[in-house]
Amino acid sequence: MSEQSNEAAPTPDPYDNRRQVLYWRLLARLFDPEEQASLESASLAVVEDIGLPAALLDPGASVDSVVQRHPELAGEFDGLMAPGPNQDGVRDRAAEVRRAALASKVLLNVFASGSGTVTAEQLARWQSDAGWLERALGCRPGDLRGGRAGGAGVSPTGRGGAGVSPTGTGVGGPTPDLSRLIPEIGPELGSIEAGLVKRMHLREVLADPALASRLTPSMSLIEQLLRDKDNLSGVALANAKALIRRYVDEVAQVLRTQVEKSTVGDIDRSVPPKRVFRNLDIDRTIWKNLTNWDPQEERLYVDRLYYRHTSRKTTPQRLIVVVDQSGSMVDSMVNCTILASIFAGLPKVDVHLIAYDTQALDLTPWSHDPFETLLRTKLGGGTDGTVAMALAQPKIAEPRNTVVVWISDFYEWRTEELFDSMAAIHRSGAKFIPVGSVTSAGRGSVNPWFREKFKDLGTPVISGHIKKLVHELKTFLT
Repeated sequence: MSEQSNEAAPTPDPYDNRRQVLYWRLLARLFDPEEQASLESASLAVVEDIGLPAALLDPGASVDSVVQRHPELAGEFDGLMAPGPNQDGVRDRAAEVRRAALASKVLLNVFASGSGTVTAEQLARWQSDAGWLERALGCRPGDLRGGRAGGAGVSPTGRGGAGVSPTGTGVGGPTPDLSRLIPEIGPELGSIEAGLVKRMHLREVLADPALASRLTPSMSLIEQLLRDKDNLSGVALANAKALIRRYVDEVAQVLRTQVEKSTVGDIDRSVPPKRVFRNLDIDRTIWKNLTNWDPQEERLYVDRLYYRHTSRKTTPQRLIVVVDQSGSMVDSMVNCTILASIFAGLPKVDVHLIAYDTQALDLTPWSHDPFETLLRTKLGGGTDGTVAMALAQPKIAEPRNTVVVWISDFYEWRTEELFDSMAAIHRSGAKFIPVGSVTSAGRGSVNPWFREKFKDLGTPVISGHIKKLVHELKTFLT
């Protein structure tokens, strides 16, 4: 007889089995809306055993409704899938099962968007659930869909054991750390939202004030409104304008904060300080008059008062923004018209705004009001940057004090002619900033020929992310 081994087979980990059940159910529901009875019953047993509500398994229940009934769960969703410090390598297996149940809920609600016509209520619910996913990733609601968070935008939450190593992910492993995938998740969320908006009967929704009030402004919705605005009238048009203005105001508030952080110039000491009390430099006045101190009377006699300089150097600058308004440029059109209006409000900054497709439109008279500017745009059509260049070049009166921002995917008809004129602007001494396009889903696309040409010229195409453009403009204009 052969010698029998006394080693017993490894005992299955019950916590791993529970996680596997929850994640297999998640995958099954994502790829097939029909429920699998065995996975559903097993998942229900797991959820009830760990003290979580059965509503987490109800695809028709939003995260909001679950949290309203069980407010103690709200804090658990925050940072649920963000990286956290590893506590001496010790895994809390029971906590991992609990997080797996919560993560499955928010992922299923967001990525199983269904099919068919979408109502305003369904869109609002999805937007709310997407906000919970963004919170679970350590971001603020709306940041990923708005392109305002990059890979570094996730703030650690200090939730021990929430993160995993690259080799530790997968079905049955610890709660996935999806924060590394934020650059990919953001565009996907935007794409899903855009699809939901397209599946709505938007004109009928806008015609009903009660339904329209349920809509939450987003880039996908604004894009659709701008495309369809010429077909709207009466109540529908008024509701569409209200949504556009709400979104413009929200984005403007964020961008204005970024711009105003460092828009003041250096102290201009060539301008005499104003001799008013609020500018009085008490410390300097005392120091300069110390020789007049009378020790017997213990009194300081002041011969001269000193005042602080408050005047700033603000050289008049001209900002010329040229925006491609073809179909792929909606995000850039919205963000840059708002940005132009903010810079138009700064002292001694002369802003000019030009939009183009196969024809160019000078929007400078409305550059201070992005809402009015957007209503005058017409998205779509071909692209011919030479017609915009014909409007932009005469505006460059003093090249050294001029910055030209050109936002486009640079898929042009007359490529060499347009690039030669752009190179001429750069050689004249004006600052030329080419900015790549960004679609409503957040994916950039730039003509490789132009990208290499700009790189050789010394003016590389910057990312379409609005924060980088804000930084470039502040550096030149302040």
